[in-house]
Amino acid sequence: MARNKYDIDESLETEFSFEQLKRLGTYIKPHRKEMIITILIMMLSSALGMLTPIILKNIMDDYIPNKNIRGVVFISIALLIINLVIVINLRIKISITTKLGQSIIHEIRSDIFNHLQELPFSYYDDRPHGKIQVRVVNYVNSLSDLLSNGIVNTITDLFSLIFIVAFMLFLNIRLTLICLCGLPLLMILIFVIKKRQRVAWQISSNKSSNLNAYIAESINGIRVTQSFVRERENIEIFNNLSSNYSSAWMNAVKYNFLLWPAIDNISTLTTAAIYVLGVAWIDQGISSITVGVLIAFTGYIGRFWAPINTLASFYNSLLTAISYLERIFETIDEPVLVKDIEGATTMPDIKGKVEFKDVTFSYDEDAMILNGIDFTANVGESYAIVGPTGAGKSTIINLISRFYNIDSGQILIDGVDINTVTIKSLRKQMGVMLQDSFIFSGTIMDNIRYGNREASNEEVIRAAKTVCAHDFIMGLENGYDTEVNERGSRLSAGQRQLISFARALLADPKILILDEATSSIDTETEILLQEGLAKLLKNRTSFIIAHRLSTIKNSSCIMYIDGGQIMEMGTHDELMAKKGYYHELYMSQYSFLNDDEIKVEESIF
Repeated sequence: MARNKYDIDESLETEFSFEQLKRLGTYIKPHRKEMIITILIMMLSSALGMLTPIILKNIMDDYIPNKNIRGVVFISIALLIINLVIVINLRIKISITTKLGQSIIHEIRSDIFNHLQELPFSYYDDRPHGKIQVRVVNYVNSLSDLLSNGIVNTITDLFSLIFIVAFMLFLNIRLTLICLCGLPLLMILIFVIKKRQRVAWQISSNKSSNLNAYIAESINGIRVTQSFVRERENIEIFNNLSSNYSSAWMNAVKYNFLLWPAIDNISTLTTAAIYVLGVAWIDQGISSITVGVLIAFTGYIGRFWAPINTLASFYNSLLTAISYLERIFETIDEPVLVKDIEGATTMPDIKGKVEFKDVTFSYDEDAMILNGIDFTANVGESYAIVGPTGAGKSTIINLISRFYNIDSGQILIDGVDINTVTIKSLRKQMGVMLQDSFIFSGTIMDNIRYGNREASNEEVIRAAKTVCAHDFIMGLENGYDTEVNERGSRLSAGQRQLISFARALLADPKILILDEATSSIDTETEILLQEGLAKLLKNRTSFIIAHRLSTIKNSSCIMYIDGGQIMEMGTHDELMAKKGYYHELYMSQYSFLNDDEIKVEESIF
């Protein structure tokens, strides 16, 4: 798919609507008490600030002409107190809005992360993980300023604007109308750039997503990069993606920077007009305009355009945030394709009988992966699945755990359709070890206990001994308390697989699923491992995909899969006697050995 590449821009599948802003409001609603308190505090500060030009008018028109020094001192003290109250209110506002913004950010990020935990494998198969990560971290962080200050400042400035216009009208209607003449010009500019600005920020977010995706991919593949001396080529790709992001960002902020210079220019023009006309009207002896009125009015002009500038900044922030909100809500709205059906019941204690009845499955409509799979694995049986690459082996075991939904047919465990039970109750009774032996950052003990959080230290150690991991673990500097890095980079591939094996076994499952579980383990260790597994597999139904066919020759049944169908199935001896697909695959693996050497190899296992 196109969006599965770092150099392809993502496309939104839904158009933006103001319903998404309302949806953002649902995160703000629980904090409305703090929001209201903050707004009231700022409105008080705004109202107090409106008094200053009126006070200056009285000083210019009354106190100074009448040489009322005592009155000037009194007014000065009052102005000092007013400014102190405004400063204290601003400090309270900053404290409340910072906590408020971060609380909302945390809630949005939690919703995204929680939803990501429920999305099926297919979601992660379709897109680079870096493009997912950028939404959880960068895009949500980009909303911080909008939520912390933008909303409160906007509401406060709207009320301030009302107060200012009221005071200006009180002082002089003519001058007020002159001041308001600049607003239509500003509205026209906003209308012209609105659509272009939103598109520009969408493009910027796409380029940021591409860059983040490539960085994540490069870090994960750094060993391959250095092994094949690809550093220079990777740097060129990075520089190209970074340059594209830089250009897109500069183009987007260009529209942001159009507003405040426009506001400053309009403000300057209207102020100049008021000075010119105001002075002319004073000379003409118009009684309603005095020096004090003109000074007070010019004081209000600055206050009039300041909140408009803030509103324009909020508008810019809003358009920027919209491009991120679209991505955030798109992620949260991503359908959970694999989920509990309505009325799903808890899976009873599993005994281990597994049935596939005419199961078909495809990742997309154009590529059928499994077509009419039928088999029954009885309790305690071990089923090995072999076949060429891409035949559908891993798909079968993924369907048993309901990592994907089947297209048609049924999968039954102990006669219960797994589609009718809760996913959690199903997977809790399975032990799964996939090809990717993922190790989390933390201690060895924590990684093994990941499959059973209630397990004691003794049970963890017992599981490690069963899979022959105990000796190498005790050879580490702190034994089971040794800290390992993300993805277990300090451990060898074989060691990571042994830990993952212990993790799966510790869950004490009735159904055990092993996908290439021994592919990175040396032959000597695998011999010991097979001895430990012989006891473990007893009375457990197991499904095994193994690279070395000699390791599965004792399985209860071996299925050869090709083209999404079971081409043949039976025991090792039965299939070898048929001299069919399995026989050909088995012999090709040992074509370099003579008959005596094959017997020696087989006798090991």
